Amino acid sequence: MGFEAAARHGNFSRAADELHVTQSAISHQVQQLEEQVKQPLFRRAGRGVELTVAGEVLLSSVQRTLTIMRSGLGRIASYLDPGLVVLVCPAHVLHGWLQPRLRALEAQLPELCLLLSVDVSARFVDEIDVDISISDRPILQPGLQEMPLLHDEWLMVANAELAARLAGVPQDQHHLHVDLVCLEESLTGDATAPLFLGPLARFRKRAIYDDARLLLDATLDGRGIACLPRLLVDASLARGQLLVLPDYPRVPGTTWWLSGVAEDTRSEIVLQVFEWLRAQGAVQQD
Repeated sequence: MGFEAAARHGNFSRAADELHVTQSAISHQVQQLEEQVKQPLFRRAGRGVELTVAGEVLLSSVQRTLTIMRSGLGRIASYLDPGLVVLVCPAHVLHGWLQPRLRALEAQLPELCLLLSVDVSARFVDEIDVDISISDRPILQPGLQEMPLLHDEWLMVANAELAARLAGVPQDQHHLHVDLVCLEESLTGDATAPLFLGPLARFRKRAIYDDARLLLDATLDGRGIACLPRLLVDASLARGQLLVLPDYPRVPGTTWWLSGVAEDTRSEIVLQVFEWLRAQGAVQQD
């Protein structure tokens, strides 16, 4: 750092002022570095210094390294935030159900700093990497409290414009008026495949997506009707952007489990977030 500051300022004294050390300390650091690389790094230039060719080469590497180090230290500082709670949650549950509710949680816990991850491969609550997990099955790890949080279902939905166009049209004629946009996994999923082989078989498939959030965007944009998880479209239904199409079956979906440390959590705020999630799940099911 002494070498980098001296190179940037072209002056040992100003480098010392920036780093709050003496000028002799900077000189000593540079001398040690020159002995290590066995080449001079600076030459005198008036009342200051300028880099030699070797110094310029080294400076480029040092600056990149310092940037990486500062970034790493910044990330560590985030993990030391006393309000930090690390929550792992499936992407569509986070996108459609949890994200719209976070303002209420933040108002209740203003000191909260949520680290939200959609990495569903995190299957272990260790109070360092993961405080709370929402997943499609219990983790069955000793020392955890686990409970069903949310029961999902698959719904046939359309944006307000398409829903209005289909109002009064018999269901068996819907395919003459609108197209279908769908999720690739739904075409073969045990729960949803019968729907696509039955009531939806006559629809033209306008687009097939492998990401439910992209399918949601297409449905909101009116590109077609879609079969989507209730928790993903929860906020869009509440805002009236999407409407559930009547007369189509509702297909049971995933049961999502809430997992967290049973006793002696890392901090009180982790327990508060856990209890808030449990309460929100109970309201949703009601």
